[in-house]
Amino acid sequence: MSDCVVVQPIAEAGIRRLREAGLTVHVAEDPRLDGLRGPLSTARAVITRNHGFSAAEIAASPRLAVIASHGTGMDAIDTEAAARRGIAVVSTPGTNTQAVAEHTLALILACAKAIPAADRAVRDGDFAMRYRQTTVELAGRALGLVGYGRIARRVARFAGALGMEVCAVSRFAGVEEMARDGVCRADDLDALCAGSDVVSLHTLPADGVLFDAARLSRLRPGAILVNTARGALIDEDALVAALRSNKLGAAALDVFRAEPLPPDSPLMTCPRLLLTPHIGGAAIEAMERTALAVAEKVIEALVGDGVART
Repeated sequence: MSDCVVVQPIAEAGIRRLREAGLTVHVAEDPRLDGLRGPLSTARAVITRNHGFSAAEIAASPRLAVIASHGTGMDAIDTEAAARRGIAVVSTPGTNTQAVAEHTLALILACAKAIPAADRAVRDGDFAMRYRQTTVELAGRALGLVGYGRIARRVARFAGALGMEVCAVSRFAGVEEMARDGVCRADDLDALCAGSDVVSLHTLPADGVLFDAARLSRLRPGAILVNTARGALIDEDALVAALRSNKLGAAALDVFRAEPLPPDSPLMTCPRLLLTPHIGGAAIEAMERTALAVAEKVIEALVGDGVART
C-alpha cells in the first residue's frame, strides 16, 4: 500500500522527507500506467515531472487527493479531470530559477561562440575550422526576453553583467518594474523580435504557438533564438526552415513539443541548432530544493490540513 507514488525520479532528500512524515512511498521504475496500476490504486498523492498525469491515470487512482508537480510545469497534467474529482494540483515555482537562468545563459553563449561546432571540429581533426567559423561578442548586443518572471529577471541580470542591452515583453510586468532592473519594455512581441540580436523565451503558450514562420521572419538576420520555457511556443518545422535558409544565426532548445524528442525529428539534423534534454532545472542544488518543496506540498495536503492517514 502506497500513500504517495513518485512517477519520475526526484532527489532522495524529498523521498526521505515524505517517509519522515509517516507516508509510504512508491518510486516508479517506469512511468507508464500499466506498471503503476497497483500503487495508484491506494495512492493519495502523486508526484510527477514532465510526464504529467493523464485522465486515465487519474481514473486509476480512486483515493487520490493531490497531484504535485516537481517544478512549475502543469501542462501535461489533466487539470480538468483533476478538478472534476476535487483533486488538488500543486507545483513548486521558484525552486529552479537559478539553474534554468544559468542554463539559458550557457545556451546563449554556446550559440554565440559556436561551441558545439568547435568541439566537433577539434575531434574531427579540423583545427582549420577556426579560420572559417565566425563568432560574436555579446557585449553591446540586444537581448529580448519573452516574458518577465523569475527566470527572465535572473537572465536579465546575467546579460547586463555581460554588457548586453535588455528589453522584454510581458503581459504582467510593467514599465516601472522593468526600469528598476535596467530593462526596457518593448511595445509588443514583433517589436521585440525586430530589435533583438538574441531572443530568449520565458513564458507559457497561453495563446498557442508564438514563433511561427511569420514571426521567425521578423527576427533580425543572424539572430539567436533560445527556448528553455515550453516546447509548444515554437513551430519546430518553421524553425528548421529558418535555420536551413540561414535566416537565423543559431538556436538552442531545452524543451520540445514531444519529449523525448523522436529520433526522426527534423531537429536532429538541423544545422546550427543546439539541443539539450530538458535539463535546465536539473542542477544538483535545484533538484534537491525542488524535491524538498514538492514533498512539503504533499505533506501539507495529506497531513498538514488534518487529513487522517488510512
